[in-house]
Amino acid sequence: MARLSRRAGLGHFLYDLRYRFGEYALRGFIRCLRYIPFRAVELFTSLMTWAAFYLVWRYRRRMEENISATLSREIPDRAERKTLVWRAWQNFARTVLDTTALMHCSKAEIIAMVALVGEEHLETALKKGKGVLALSAHLGSFTMIGARLAASGYPFSVVVKHPAHKRFAQLTDDYRSQVGIHTIPAKPRREAVRGILKALRQNRIVLVLADEFKSGDILVDFFGLKLPAPRGPATLALRTGAVTLPMFAIRQADDSLTLSIGAPIEPVIGDDLDASVLATTALYTRHLEQAIRRYRSQWNWLGLPRRLDKLSPATPLQSEQAKQTASAAAIRKTGTLS
Repeated sequence: MARLSRRAGLGHFLYDLRYRFGEYALRGFIRCLRYIPFRAVELFTSLMTWAAFYLVWRYRRRMEENISATLSREIPDRAERKTLVWRAWQNFARTVLDTTALMHCSKAEIIAMVALVGEEHLETALKKGKGVLALSAHLGSFTMIGARLAASGYPFSVVVKHPAHKRFAQLTDDYRSQVGIHTIPAKPRREAVRGILKALRQNRIVLVLADEFKSGDILVDFFGLKLPAPRGPATLALRTGAVTLPMFAIRQADDSLTLSIGAPIEPVIGDDLDASVLATTALYTRHLEQAIRRYRSQWNWLGLPRRLDKLSPATPLQSEQAKQTASAAAIRKTGTLS
């Protein structure tokens, strides 16, 4: 028992040490940004991106496997698929750089940094007074969506899955708050539902990244695969009347950023709530796939199950079904927006 206790203590120490290092590195990097020419920062980021690409090989391998499973027919050449992995890796690194650089930008500079297309859809949706669900993915510079809209004066919240390390989680929350973004913790699930409902009642925009196809009690078609998806976004739209708008911050060929807001996605009304949620979730997934397919080098390709070959297309995971049922029940108990 003493040996097990020592191992557990060592594991906790190393876990805390890793996040403490990450915390100080992030603080230091952001503080130094204002004193270093941006071109030098870009060069440093490029070197770190290259080093991480080879050192963090597990993530690179998962990306390669996921691309092979979904795009092998469209991209039969393995070398071309590897190039896609590298480009997606570079995009993520640039997204991190853009996000940290925001800490030293004024609202006017943020607005100038990201062009906004489709703002009329957002203005019309907010006039209904029931809030907006911003449907998006880990695509392009997705972290810039909230900063850009908050800089223009729109009330913005985002649902975030926090790391277990409280100090590091609080640090990232503080940075988001600095640019006008309110954070809703994804767990506990019941508290997350309450937080989202409260934000929608206040007619806020709530960003939901719905491209994690690793768990859920609904099977959807995504790049030709049957994958489990959470029912939360569709349930919220159907139960609250909030308008769902697709939003993607995409890097253009000239390295500029454009936040595109699409027309409202109307929920599908079926015979009952479950049928409506199923059809609406499938519709949301089609919108995400279309965007990812168009900008496939800007998706991180990590939102799929670890073992696609062992995923059964017949039945979703029972444990996740219980979680999602509890989430839906929480929404019903907390109340709807009318």
